[in-house]
Amino acid sequence: RAFAGATVHDIFNLLSVAILFPLEVISHYLYHLTNAMLPDSVGDGEKWEGPIKKIVSPFAGRVLKANKDVIKDIATGKVESCDAYYPVLCLDGIEDYKHCASKCDKDAGEEVGVDCGRVGLITCDKTTGCPAFFQNGANLHDDSISGGVCLVLSLFLLIVCLMGLVNVLQRGLAGMSTRIIYKATNVNGLIAMAIGTGITILVQSSSITTSVLTPFVGLGVIQLEQMLPLTLGANIGTTITGLLAAMVSDNVDALQVALCHLFFNLSGIVIWYPIPIMRRVPLRGARALGRATRRSRLVPPIYIIVVFFVIPLLLLGLSSLFMQKTVGFTVLGSFLVIGVILGIARFIWWWKKQEGLQKCLACLDRRTDMNNTMKTLPEDMQFLKSKVSLLAEHTGLPEDEEAGDAQKGSDGTAEEVAPENEEVAIEDKED
Repeated sequence: RAFAGATVHDIFNLLSVAILFPLEVISHYLYHLTNAMLPDSVGDGEKWEGPIKKIVSPFAGRVLKANKDVIKDIATGKVESCDAYYPVLCLDGIEDYKHCASKCDKDAGEEVGVDCGRVGLITCDKTTGCPAFFQNGANLHDDSISGGVCLVLSLFLLIVCLMGLVNVLQRGLAGMSTRIIYKATNVNGLIAMAIGTGITILVQSSSITTSVLTPFVGLGVIQLEQMLPLTLGANIGTTITGLLAAMVSDNVDALQVALCHLFFNLSGIVIWYPIPIMRRVPLRGARALGRATRRSRLVPPIYIIVVFFVIPLLLLGLSSLFMQKTVGFTVLGSFLVIGVILGIARFIWWWKKQEGLQKCLACLDRRTDMNNTMKTLPEDMQFLKSKVSLLAEHTGLPEDEEAGDAQKGSDGTAEEVAPENEEVAIEDKED
């Protein structure tokens, strides 16, 4: 149930992209719609911050603060690579915002290293100063290692917090409280969307909303049918925060991107939610993944690797071939696209017509049975040994251990046993 609740959001987004992206490429409806809504200019104002960000930002800024100017300058073509920001330089060796991260006024003739410092991927904050992972004189490799360490630590803390959340919910949601939450969330779909939108606007993150709701689905407190509109509302809520940020900037293009994000999610909701037969598509997909997860624990990591790594890298590689604007790369990209399409068609044929689904499920069942057998093998061996011992006591037959000891005995013992066996055999013959 938990994996189905977590992936219903993904399936909705993937289905929306599969339909709306080709439609946008052909018609450019999002561009024309949002372009008609743009004002002539947008005034520069103060950036709005939610309460969660105000609480977390001071602590996060003391650990690591990313320099957003790097990706902005590379995207706009001001610099070719991150090497232009290195080595990190602080005036007089003093690590604070004024001596390290203050920008040079080129119109006034200021120079880096003389009138202002230089920062790389990690920058300093005006209020909290330079973070713990900031280092004067660092190069690109140093900042990359710092970012990787922070990534690993953040993922570890995220997993620990989610496990703690699930543990608390399992202990707290019992009896009456579970029924109360179930009735409170069993509301109309539009109301559920409004709730998801409000929560996301408050916390400024759809990931927080879905991460909190997923354990409730796993515990059976929230049904999957109610999880879908809540996550759709979270989709709308995260676009609202983008709109608020774009409205207080002086960039009209930023406002158009935020509007495209909003209308993309609204278009997806119009396609996949109001009509019941269309609504069942993401729900069935999420339930199928949940049932597959129940069969094997390998399904979630395979799903994550394929959906979030293999497919994006494949599309990025194909698009990069066409962006080279040369005949050779374009022809190569065309053949690869045709090969990918044929491969997808062949997979669908195998999956539907050649019992591919049943074969995959049978493989998962075999692996699950094998893992369960290996886990219970020591207990089963102890059980069998105890039964053999009882059988040996009942029949009077020697146990395997005693027989093995007799065979592995000394030569003297073997010589003593052999005559006794001969005497018994002679007496049997006489009788």
